[in-house]
Amino acid sequence: MPDIEVAGREVRVTSPGKVIFPRSGHTKLDLIRFYQAVGEGALRGVHGRPMVLKRFVRGIEEEAFFQKRAPAKRPGWIEVAELKYRSGLSAEEVVCTDLAQLLWVVNLGCVDLNPHPVRSDDLAHPDELRIDLDPVPGVEWADVLRTAQVAREVLADHGLVAWPKTSGSRGFHVYARIERRWPFAKVRKAAETVAREVERRAPDLATSRWWKEERHGVFVDFNQNAYDRTVASAYSVRAVRDARVSTPLTWEEVPGCRPETFTIETVPRRLAELGDPWEDMDLHAGSLDGLLELAEELGPAPKAPKGTGRRQQTMPVIEIAKAEHKDEAMAGFERWKARHPAVAARLEPADVLVDGMRGRSSVWYRVRVNLQHVPEAERPPQEPLEVDYDPWHGDSPA
Repeated sequence: MPDIEVAGREVRVTSPGKVIFPRSGHTKLDLIRFYQAVGEGALRGVHGRPMVLKRFVRGIEEEAFFQKRAPAKRPGWIEVAELKYRSGLSAEEVVCTDLAQLLWVVNLGCVDLNPHPVRSDDLAHPDELRIDLDPVPGVEWADVLRTAQVAREVLADHGLVAWPKTSGSRGFHVYARIERRWPFAKVRKAAETVAREVERRAPDLATSRWWKEERHGVFVDFNQNAYDRTVASAYSVRAVRDARVSTPLTWEEVPGCRPETFTIETVPRRLAELGDPWEDMDLHAGSLDGLLELAEELGPAPKAPKGTGRRQQTMPVIEIAKAEHKDEAMAGFERWKARHPAVAARLEPADVLVDGMRGRSSVWYRVRVNLQHVPEAERPPQEPLEVDYDPWHGDSPA
């Protein structure tokens, strides 16, 4: 097992030859070498922040599990911060302040890094506002980028500097550094206000609608600012086949960018040649006062579900499958389509609602279908689920 000397410490690499990305052949050691090469930029995204460990212990083609608590067996130089949850439980989460700590986390099987928007010295007041642009299936990448530009304008009009990066997956991220003066609820409200204003300015392009079946275009996801939510940070490798990287950009680069060009192979060279576009981010902390004033002007937004009870459906949505693994859920969907071929032929891409649902320690999958494009007389009823997984049975907190 090779050891890496970094930041004055020795980091043990276990199973260095384990293939993490089967399509490209990249191993765990390749992943660690990547983070070593982009260490300054990656540390900037996580420094001093508690993080949830999202561990792909068997590579990206198997489901990850989420671990909030730092492993009991850890080096004495691993820092932690205790976060408390509404359930009454608490967890000591890993905090990285140097590259040795970051590489130790990656060696645990963490492909991407998922920090909270707070620093360990003040866990109650976020210093980041995060906007996650999530396109509905079938939406063009160009529309995602146009939405990012609108989000930038909204933030600028209310006194905040916007920082863009690819998500490394289907979407796009826009961050703003903020003063540490507001609790999570206020930060989430400010982010929701950004989403509502983006929708107001570009109603054919973007939506702030909470319920998935009511969305169109690009969903401006504001709920990533809620307590206990994390987002893949800058220079995080994502668990996609071509090992894409969530890459900070300049706004001049955004209109022509393509997410597939930023990978584990290309980003280290880019960072070495161009530097980090987010290097000065900490110098631009702004106020939420403008957005919170706009929130008052806009009035109350439709309430998001709190996880209890059932709301009145506004769309003809039926549930197809709940499964522990995505391939099981999608196989159930294929069986449903085979039974209802005429209905399946009428579905638009956005009518198939596939959700990765966060359990206590893992993600499970739900497939639903919006029958809005199917004539009412031809709509099949809700049937017994093709797969009916109970996500809470035997799932204990990590």
